[in-house]
Amino acid sequence: MTKRDLSDAKWRKSSRSQQGNCVEVATNLPGLVAVRDSKDPTGPALVFPPGAWAAFTRAIRHGDL
Repeated sequence: MTKRDLSDAKWRKSSRSQQGNCVEVATNLPGLVAVRDSKDPTGPALVFPPGAWAAFTRAIRHGDL
């Protein structure tokens, strides 16, 4: 596994986050979507291809997960 440079990531929290228990997502990076724990912003982040992230969020919205 290689470490990705996320220094240019523009992180945003979900509008549904409550009491600090949420994730942050960066969608401004070419060819990937990064996700991290908002309580640990210097910790690890997961990265996904944009298509996989779109399929995941679509499945959540439709109640498939």
